[in-house]
Amino acid sequence: MRLSPTLAASTAFFFALGYPIGASAVHAATPGLVLVARFGLSAVILAVIAIVRGLSWPRGRQLGHAAVVGFLSQGLQFVGCYEAMSQGVSPVLVALVIAMNPVVTAVAASLVLGERLTVRRAVSVFLAVVAVATAFAGRVVEVGHLDLAVVWVVVAVLGLALGGVYQQRHLTTGDPIAINAVGVTVALIPAGIFALVTEQHVADPRQAVISIAGLVIANSVIAASLYLAAIKQAGASAVSLLFGVIPSIAALLTWGILGERPDVGVVIGLAVGALACFIGNSRSARGAVTPSPEPVAPRMDSPEVVTCSGPAQVRTTAATRGD
Repeated sequence: MRLSPTLAASTAFFFALGYPIGASAVHAATPGLVLVARFGLSAVILAVIAIVRGLSWPRGRQLGHAAVVGFLSQGLQFVGCYEAMSQGVSPVLVALVIAMNPVVTAVAASLVLGERLTVRRAVSVFLAVVAVATAFAGRVVEVGHLDLAVVWVVVAVLGLALGGVYQQRHLTTGDPIAINAVGVTVALIPAGIFALVTEQHVADPRQAVISIAGLVIANSVIAASLYLAAIKQAGASAVSLLFGVIPSIAALLTWGILGERPDVGVVIGLAVGALACFIGNSRSARGAVTPSPEPVAPRMDSPEVVTCSGPAQVRTTAATRGD
């Protein structure tokens, strides 16, 4: 089944909304406080949902794997994102780099899992590098060099990509909501450490509260729910293509909410980045599956792993539902 335009637009919008809201939050309070508040509230909300719905919690090794994925994909990603934005990196640039995660994951999977890096994905890697370099050109000119803020963005995308590769190898079953609840809870560890080793203060309490509440509601509740619905409707591959357009939506929202207009380099980077995502996630004609004349329901014993700029999700198998 194809992804409906309404669901696709809603999912992309609420994910993109997290970038300008996140930038607003770290302008009002230091990243450590924002991270601890966001992860703490999100963990409570997801845990309540899991308990009310009677979902199966990960156990044993699966619990450990869920913790590792949460530490990398949630903890390191958002520590890097929020610290970079607090140091002046535009949320649009952060969104663009994070959107290159499928490309980075492809390279990581070829190195760690031994997966073959196809010509199509190699082209997408090259285009991703061009997109990021072009988009960051304006900041390099402004600052005069590649500063530490850029390193934090790299930390963010590496955390997300490595978490996705680890999940692909070790965590392919389980209820996504329960696993995410574990993930954001564990993400409190790197967030808490970061908060302890950096100076914390609140510049604007009202803006901080509103922004953090917006992050929890828009990302942890609405965006995550829409994301799951989109995967259920159209599958992981179709949903992953959305992340090619999310940075462009984030650019428009950042312009409207924060008044930050993207420069020419960023606009070119957004276009090239979207092309990189499309090429990297599209199936080649040679490897495409011949369409069936009748719709075929997705197999529940063949879990799909999504490694993109949203939280990594796994499909629940019939076996794990009875745990």
